[in-house]
Amino acid sequence: MKIKGAEVLLKCMMEQGVDTVFGYPGGAVLPIYDALYAAKGKITHISTSHEQGAAHAADGYARSTGKVGVVIATSGPGATNTVTAIATAYMDSVPIVVFTGQVARSLLGKDSFQEVNIKDITASITKKSCIVEKVEDLADTVREAFQIAVSGRPGPVVVDIPKDVQSAEVEYEPFRSKLSEIKEKKYFNLNEYGDSLNKAIDMINRSERPVIYSGGGTVTSGAQNELMELVEKIDSPITCSLMGIGAFPGNNEYYMGMVGMHGSRCSNYAVSNCDLLIAIGARFSDRVISKVSAFAPKARIIHIDIDPKEFGKNVDIDVAIKGDVKEVLQKINCKLEKADHRDWMEKIKQWKSEQCEPFKECKLSPKFIMDTLYNLTGGECIITTEVGQNQIWTAQYFKFLKPRTFVSSGGLGTMGFGLGASIGASMGNPGKKVNKCSRGWEL
Repeated sequence: MKIKGAEVLLKCMMEQGVDTVFGYPGGAVLPIYDALYAAKGKITHISTSHEQGAAHAADGYARSTGKVGVVIATSGPGATNTVTAIATAYMDSVPIVVFTGQVARSLLGKDSFQEVNIKDITASITKKSCIVEKVEDLADTVREAFQIAVSGRPGPVVVDIPKDVQSAEVEYEPFRSKLSEIKEKKYFNLNEYGDSLNKAIDMINRSERPVIYSGGGTVTSGAQNELMELVEKIDSPITCSLMGIGAFPGNNEYYMGMVGMHGSRCSNYAVSNCDLLIAIGARFSDRVISKVSAFAPKARIIHIDIDPKEFGKNVDIDVAIKGDVKEVLQKINCKLEKADHRDWMEKIKQWKSEQCEPFKECKLSPKFIMDTLYNLTGGECIITTEVGQNQIWTAQYFKFLKPRTFVSSGGLGTMGFGLGASIGASMGNPGKKVNKCSRGWEL
């Protein structure tokens, strides 16, 4: 039986387990909204006041759940309103799929009302952007969009669908299984990377002053247990990037806080004095390394990441291992010797005790507020932030205990992110406390 393209879109979403979408209606997506209305009870639609807010909500949903966030926006200004949010997701490797409406195919290229080439506009800030030119291609394009969004290094995908494609009829064939269950093959191959793996293991076993630097890739991979095993096995302090917060418990004795411009004194001292830096799922951003020649000057560097483009991009490294963080750590952990770095850990404790404690004369300090929030929630909450000091104070002072509980714009630093993200996180985690930290005027 033939059904409309908009119905095909909804059925393909449900194939992927989508139960929540974020969007704002408009003329070029009315067929999709008709299909959504018919599917009520199966897919919940969250209507925002602006398309950028919808995309930020999908982003917050994805970051806090690990699932793909889905956005629906109309053509023209509706589509362009999502651009900043798409770039936000791209910079932080967040899987969202944005479905935009487009003018009918017969009106393309004629400066039609609310026509804009969103495919080309978003080409540099997505893993893929495309336009569906035939209704027969719609189902495969949607399925591929979800696959691309979650495979390898996650990121946003844009699918532009002309209005007449949404209304055209086509035979629909259900897919045999979810594409999310047929992700591209694992990058890690023991034979291919055996030399690098063995070299890394030898370097770790020989190290006397190791430091682990964990990034957002550890959160994405779900490697928190493997990370804990590594830390305890090699008796190493651990620091993180802004996006790596939550992968390791903030109340653990090995945890030093963030490193870099907004990092802790202890973390920066440790990185400056370590003899081995193990970077896991982290990119060496300018906010972390600052002056390249002065970054980890005494250390050899091991870099584990799923994206080989990060190797040597900002700092020189000694060993590169391309692969899924969780799987690579499993292979490494089983071959490591149990280490005892008590002298190094005593030095770490000394640096920790020398941490600066600002605003001591003022009880209502950022640290006091974050400590109070932690005590009230027991750390069992999700916190979203805006960008600026509210973000940094939250990252520095709140003791995040679990991954996917700190939701913030890191790479792009997008003001206005927090409110939409908090809505998305709330929808993705019913019953869980979601707190938004921002400056007063942003409320």
